[in-house]
Amino acid sequence: MKRLLSFVLAFVLICLSSGVIIRADTVDTSAQAFALYCPDNGEFIISGSAEERLPMASTTKIMTALITLEHAAYDNMTVEFTDDMTAEGSSMYLKLGEKVTLDDLAVGMMMQSGNDAANTSAVALAGSVGAFAEKMNARAAEMGLRDTHFVTPSGL
Repeated sequence: MKRLLSFVLAFVLICLSSGVIIRADTVDTSAQAFALYCPDNGEFIISGSAEERLPMASTTKIMTALITLEHAAYDNMTVEFTDDMTAEGSSMYLKLGEKVTLDDLAVGMMMQSGNDAANTSAVALAGSVGAFAEKMNARAAEMGLRDTHFVTPSGL
């Protein structure tokens, strides 16, 4: 996986540095919408249907993982999985009473799309899923994401 990601990143960097222009109508993807953003100059390099309103689904876990990792950088606390942290759908298969660190929860969110990991992190860091959604929306506002609204840590 690291090799593939490195190859894709290298390809994009080579294209950008060589002046190759990528047009949205030449990108073949099954995504309903996409965007490639350059934080250095604040411009979108390419996008397709970027302004269309769509449900965020599992991409919500990216924000949950970001907040989880930001907390883990200061205190990678161990959390015990409880009944109020359970979630339907995709899972990293946490069992009641299992103890896991914030770092491991972030991995479970990103590698297995673990809704249970997202809920566990939310409850551990904010006390409830709803309170964590408020943290997510505050963080999105800090990042300048004007048209983003979170309701759950998992996207369900």
